[in-house]
Amino acid sequence: MMKRACARTIGCFILGMAMACATATAQISPEPTYPAADVRADMDTLYRRLQADAFDLYAFTPKADMDRLHRQLRTDITTPLTRAQAEARLELLAAAAHQGHTRVEGVYATWAAYQKAGGLAFPLAVRIKEGRIYIARNLSDRAQLAPGDQILAIDGVPVTTWLTRLRRHISAETPALADSILEYDFPLYLWVATGARPAFKVIVKPAGASVPDTVTLTARTKVDMASTSQSRPPALDLAQPLRDARVLANGVGYLRPGPFYNEAAKTGADEWDVASFRTFIDGAFRSFKAQGVTRLIIDLRGNPGGDSLFSDVMVSWFATRPYQFFSSFRIRVSADAVAANRNRIARDAVAAGAISQRFADLYATATPGDVIALTLPDSQPNREERFTGKVYALVNRQTYSNAVAVAATIQDYGFGRILGEPTTDMATAFGAMERFTLPATGITVGFPKAHIIRPNGDTRARGVTPDIAIPFPIVETPDDPVLQHAIRIAAADAP
Repeated sequence: MMKRACARTIGCFILGMAMACATATAQISPEPTYPAADVRADMDTLYRRLQADAFDLYAFTPKADMDRLHRQLRTDITTPLTRAQAEARLELLAAAAHQGHTRVEGVYATWAAYQKAGGLAFPLAVRIKEGRIYIARNLSDRAQLAPGDQILAIDGVPVTTWLTRLRRHISAETPALADSILEYDFPLYLWVATGARPAFKVIVKPAGASVPDTVTLTARTKVDMASTSQSRPPALDLAQPLRDARVLANGVGYLRPGPFYNEAAKTGADEWDVASFRTFIDGAFRSFKAQGVTRLIIDLRGNPGGDSLFSDVMVSWFATRPYQFFSSFRIRVSADAVAANRNRIARDAVAAGAISQRFADLYATATPGDVIALTLPDSQPNREERFTGKVYALVNRQTYSNAVAVAATIQDYGFGRILGEPTTDMATAFGAMERFTLPATGITVGFPKAHIIRPNGDTRARGVTPDIAIPFPIVETPDDPVLQHAIRIAAADAP
């Protein structure tokens, strides 16, 4: 249950990370506007409360730089702003802290409504690697564009400039993490940066070509792009199937656990009901044992994370000793953190869980500004049933949240080996996010109340580095060469 309190889950990080750019002009219907004075007041409130609430607001950005940006941003607010514009202006300050959980809530609902109403968007999905942008999927009406072609400029602006501009609106510890988020949301960020546009002039360098082409792309609706995607060669989809367990031809077991929460919550079920996940995981491991599997690949690529209530069900099958997903979990007490926890318990004490009550007990003897340590009992290996074969966790740049914690736990306790590419999400991070609402605009702000250090005690803000690196192609195809490489590694490793 701890990761519910400390991790970036899919709802709170990836699908909820899009921030509106202040220059956005396209809206489904007229938005309410806020007087400049109200937005300036909320800018001041935002900064003051983040200073009081965040565990260490200046861990990565000096206070002098944040102070200067705060002054500049509030000075620039001279006219009324829509909600999206106000969110964007406020997010520029929050994102400058370079902490994933120090952030202003974004405009995903506005984007979804825009698309549902037939709004036009940039018709290319992208892959970002080492500061370069490539076409991942061509959803345009220009069939000559192919996955792997490099995008050099959009509307006369080099992609390096676009990346710098858009990263400013993303709360992320590193540019690599911001870019991994942009791979999900590039059309949205481009939309909020430029407003609704009928077309984009793109300079593209086809793979293998020496001379770039200039192509005018007609902006397209979501329906049109979905129709096009069905007529083009498919790309690798790590979300399908959601969960998978099978034995491969060479006897290597393969497990894709899927997100560490109850996916059925989309249809009204309890998001934290672990019963169906436990049934799947227990059945998978029993099947592996019955079929004599001695080497198992656990695929965490593209995994959004979730809650250790779920992931411990899996890890306990192969853990060789008691474990915890952190070596240190320190919390900075603040009035907003105490209030958020109290309100969560008041709304639904059962859903809030034991961890919220544990926070409440700690807060009862602390005062704002105190730093307190959270301790928890160790998670335990299965007593009667265990998988004793070798374990390999496959990760990538879009392994997030609790999935990163799982990989770090496997690596730090020696439960298995990590394969793939480094995660962009952090193994040691400022987390345990809480929220408060700004009084004038009603905009929601998230802040990290805790510093959570990975099991091996490494305090550096960095992802999980694989024990064995696997090269990733620019565009990943359905034959999944990365997985095939991982299978060869596992198959060659003697049981």
